[in-house]
Amino acid sequence: MLKEFKDFAMKGNLVDIAVGFVMGAAFNKVVASFTGGIVSPLIGLIFNADFKDLKYVIQEGVANADGVIEGEVSVLWGAFLTNVIDFIIVAFVMFMIVKGVNKMKKKEEPAPEAPKGPSQEELLAEIRDLLKK
Repeated sequence: MLKEFKDFAMKGNLVDIAVGFVMGAAFNKVVASFTGGIVSPLIGLIFNADFKDLKYVIQEGVANADGVIEGEVSVLWGAFLTNVIDFIIVAFVMFMIVKGVNKMKKKEEPAPEAPKGPSQEELLAEIRDLLKK
């Protein structure tokens, strides 16, 4: 059973998927920092607020002694929109990577055609004729 697991784990496709997963997670952090540090502040200038903090308050909350608002019900649309922007950036970059990899792959050359010459039936007929002589 251990040998089967080792064979399974060392298959090329599984290792490739694992590397892709780790690279994707690291790339997602880069995109999140780009969106949070560059895109959100620029869009936040339009709304005159931090983009991730934008929300639609459905029910007001009450501030406690520490100044923390409790009981507020709100839709955090700014954070959602930031995540959508992250997804679009990641999806576009992955599309470009796949497109580049597909372009770099060698195009399969068509198999060479069989040499032109007499067909099998013609050869058999010729052999038959030679045997008759």
